[in-house]
Amino acid sequence: MTITVHHLNNSRSQRILWQLEELGADYEIVHYQRDAETNLAPADLKGPHPLGKSPLIEDAGLRVAESGAIIQYLCERHGGADWLPATDSEDHVRHLEWMQFGESSFFVPVMLKLMTARLGEAAAPIAPRIDEQFAAHVAFMEDGLNDSGHFVGDSWTAADVLMSFPAEIAVMQGFAGRCPKTVAFVEAIHARPAWQRARERGGPYFVW
Repeated sequence: MTITVHHLNNSRSQRILWQLEELGADYEIVHYQRDAETNLAPADLKGPHPLGKSPLIEDAGLRVAESGAIIQYLCERHGGADWLPATDSEDHVRHLEWMQFGESSFFVPVMLKLMTARLGEAAAPIAPRIDEQFAAHVAFMEDGLNDSGHFVGDSWTAADVLMSFPAEIAVMQGFAGRCPKTVAFVEAIHARPAWQRARERGGPYFVW
């Protein structure tokens, strides 16, 4: 059965394509393009998802939204057991933490920074606090990478896939000089054949 991915350009959806390529799963892509002026998702994404959200997958009549849930689902249902720590291990708990951090805590300052960037001087009173929180979360991510270059254990896990987008944002936003482990993590991801195949299929990809 072919998995359908509703894929928005320049978005966290790219991680889903990467995970699918790593698993060797059969999938097709429905492409959506951001508005060139507003950078918002197109209205037709509200067809498959009432909130106009991407990524979204369809698999055997089942629709799954939210990046963390999709990645977990793909690993559990499509041969990715090696990408998930054993449920009775401490690594499983750490894995859950990073899966949540990458889609919740980290993106609070990111979204605030994105939105207030459009306010100009009106954002001045809160900008320092947002910048401080952004930097703190990037530093926490940097400290979380272990000596093997992963967030959990010594091999690639779903948490690494989930955390790839936050790591890319950190590098693109000028933190490379302060986060050498994060830079090495991103470079290792981009060197993977599966990531490169996903990039080719997903189309032009960049962050901010």
